Amino acid sequence: MGTDETADQSLPSCGGPPCGGRPMKGGGGRAVGAVAAAAGGRARRAAPRARPFAPPMAAAARDPLSAAGLDEADEAVRGTCEDASVCKRFAVSVGYWKDPYIQYFVRQAKERKAPEINRGKLACECYYARVHGVSYLIKAFLKKTDCNCQIVNLGAGMDTLFWRLKDENLLPRKYFEVDFPMIVARKIHNIKSKPPLSKPIMESHSGDSLLIDSHSLDSSRYSIVGADLRFSSDLEEKLKKHNLDIHLPTLLVAECVLVYMTPQQSANLLKWAASTFPVAMFINYEQVNMTDRFGQIMIENLQRRQCNLAGVEICRSLDSQRERLLLNGWETARAIDMMKVYSFLPQADVKRIEGLEFLDEKELFEQLMQHYCICWASKDSSNLGLASITF
Repeated sequence: MGTDETADQSLPSCGGPPCGGRPMKGGGGRAVGAVAAAAGGRARRAAPRARPFAPPMAAAARDPLSAAGLDEADEAVRGTCEDASVCKRFAVSVGYWKDPYIQYFVRQAKERKAPEINRGKLACECYYARVHGVSYLIKAFLKKTDCNCQIVNLGAGMDTLFWRLKDENLLPRKYFEVDFPMIVARKIHNIKSKPPLSKPIMESHSGDSLLIDSHSLDSSRYSIVGADLRFSSDLEEKLKKHNLDIHLPTLLVAECVLVYMTPQQSANLLKWAASTFPVAMFINYEQVNMTDRFGQIMIENLQRRQCNLAGVEICRSLDSQRERLLLNGWETARAIDMMKVYSFLPQADVKRIEGLEFLDEKELFEQLMQHYCICWASKDSSNLGLASITF
């Protein structure tokens, strides 16, 4: 979850987070584009040399937050959910990828007008790479396990992956989503009130009656839970109430979530996952290379919107991202920036989406993509070959 708005109010409504993110809550994932998009122009004109990594919010992130301050920080993070959803729906409407379900969670963004078009295009291409990159790894895990597994989407927001996997006959044994209770309540309301969302859940359900209240929904194949990812004991308790099976191969997905948690909080979450599941994979999408001038501008723009990246010190490099995973119980870890991911995607489709709208800010696009990454880690006591998963 997470958001990626910048102080630049000229950005298009979909320029919000081309690479979203969300923290602690029960999760989230969104945060990218707008921030970098707004920062981009200035970043290119700034001196290219890196400055000492001392983001203004670093000290504050280490200090205990007051209850009022924590609520304010969480509210800023929750706001990124809407930004990311609007951007995704716009990208889908233009034709970047297919998602027939996003329309039931978010209203269509208003048509963009010049001079916002280029930055809207920038956001869409960044989201395209993110959606396809994460999806590639998820499907690789499902293939290795023959779908005899479970997925836990941390900070899922308005994500539609459950419905899309069902359409492709790729549902795992059970699919869990976790997010802030407020966001979960909104998602459940949409599911209950819109048959195209509720029908697939009922079709895949078997056994006793489906359980549902304002902050949780539990069927035999899909569960959504309101929880705070900063407290792994509470998270585990709620997931087990919804029949989480620690003995099943488990895929955990976090998109722009860990970066909104303090390094200690994200370490605790990673340790919990590594120690709980004997066979597991963790996919993390978030910022990287944040010590240079471009990264500093991204941080400053978010701060102006009261959205601090509490865990940004881990986003120094691809090495620091890998190291965090290995230090917290994972056996193997890899990380690549999104420009490299983009180069690995099917080039015929890349050429198709590049022709959808004109983008003249190629340099800015590359800079932005080099400041986001996908990391994935595994532990594999059953020797399923999870360590061999790669692009």
